[in-house]
Amino acid sequence: MIRLTTLVLVLAGVLAACAPTTAVGPQGYRIGAGDKSKIQFRMLDSVNTLRNASGLPSVELEASLTAAAATHSRDMAIQNRPWHFGSDGSSPLDRIQRVGYSGELVGEVISETYETELETLGAWMNQPDTRRIIMSPDARQMGFSWFQEPNGKIWWTLVKGG
Repeated sequence: MIRLTTLVLVLAGVLAACAPTTAVGPQGYRIGAGDKSKIQFRMLDSVNTLRNASGLPSVELEASLTAAAATHSRDMAIQNRPWHFGSDGSSPLDRIQRVGYSGELVGEVISETYETELETLGAWMNQPDTRRIIMSPDARQMGFSWFQEPNGKIWWTLVKGG
């Protein structure tokens, strides 16, 4: 019984250490200035855990795909609507070409929310169309970014390339 209690306490401590350090306030999840790499790698690790559990290869975080994701997240906020076309009419394919990505576009998933990146990933995994992109066996690379408005709303974009 003591071993079980000790194990539970150790696991609780490990899980607490993995918890996001960013505050969740009355307007939702607030992202701090120094949280960028933590959030990106937390999402990458989570995506790869899901992929590996299904026997799929891991993906790598790729800088140009992340740049395309960041541009689109900001543009969705400007347009005030979550959709896959930029204010200039650009598509996900146009955006990855603009940043010099030479691979193939696998897909793009987007969200407008006040939730954390992991809650957003959970919502994406519950929808067949976004789950298919995240779990695509053709994907080898990933870009992930966001734009947070002053009111706390977050525009998330994840781009997969192969």
